[in-house]
Amino acid sequence: MTNSVPPSTSAIATSASAEERPRDTSAIQYVLSKLGGAAISLGMVIVLGFFAFKILPGDPVASMARERQMTPEQMELLREQFGLNKPLWQQFFDYLVNVFTLNFGESYVYKTSVSSLIGQYFWPTILLTGTAAILAIALGLWLGQKAAWKHGSRFDRLASSSSLVLWSVPTFWLGLILLMIFGGTLHWFPTGGMRSPNPPTDALGATLDIASHMVLPVITMVAVVYAQYLMVMRSSLIEEMSADYLTTARAKGLRDDLVRRRHAVPNALLPTVTLIFMHLGGLIAGAVTVETVFSWPGLGKLTFEAIKGPDLPLLQGTFVVFSAIIIAMNLIADLIYRQLDPRVRRA
Repeated sequence: MTNSVPPSTSAIATSASAEERPRDTSAIQYVLSKLGGAAISLGMVIVLGFFAFKILPGDPVASMARERQMTPEQMELLREQFGLNKPLWQQFFDYLVNVFTLNFGESYVYKTSVSSLIGQYFWPTILLTGTAAILAIALGLWLGQKAAWKHGSRFDRLASSSSLVLWSVPTFWLGLILLMIFGGTLHWFPTGGMRSPNPPTDALGATLDIASHMVLPVITMVAVVYAQYLMVMRSSLIEEMSADYLTTARAKGLRDDLVRRRHAVPNALLPTVTLIFMHLGGLIAGAVTVETVFSWPGLGKLTFEAIKGPDLPLLQGTFVVFSAIIIAMNLIADLIYRQLDPRVRRA
């Protein structure tokens, strides 16, 4: 009779480490591949940000000359000051230096550095879009899981149809309607800006003043966005409802609310989490319309003002910032989804 010798502790440790190494290597390769893809996308955006705006119709100097009388000599001096008389390759080189030093050059209209303008207008945009994103995600996920659990009911039909109608409404049109009704006719909320002409000096009063200015633009952004989260959550949860583990959970005596909250909803959240991060960047970049309608002092309105110039350094700076935010959000979505879904880790 042969006695089997149990494996030693070192052998077990060696075997375990051998199994973990490929997984660690796979994870590192996945992260590096995503970082590389993001870097390539950002590089293409930077190049496109120069040449795309160079082919735009309109001459910045000619636009300034229309606003105030200028002689041809003054116009030529202004072109020299802006560097528009340099060869294209030299302008491109100066643009790259400005981008990689986060300087972005000097605005033609505001006569100050583009980076300082972006820093000044960035946080109002984050405040507005961040608030709208939180409300849209919470509303969409809550309505989506309720609609899916009551699939085919009157609540499901009402929630789905109303969200799709709002999703199809143009953002600027909805904003103007809300502005005319609640701002112009009823005078319930301010019609524009971020603060009143004479804002309160105390902290609570100033906060409430800003909050009142945020109501209409936030409602506009939430109304046209939350349907995406509702529909994805609803379809994901409907797929999960036929799974065997839910039948087992019910057989153990769990109430329907507990089955939904503890088992079905967490699994249905996987595709929704990816959608959330992918659309966060787009929500910030899409603030141009809302900020313009409501005169909100953010990057969106700054971009609109730059287009009228055209203020090329400012346009290029906001374009690169918006694009970088979208790329970063997509990268985070890819990395988080890999951690949430074991099937991606095994692939």
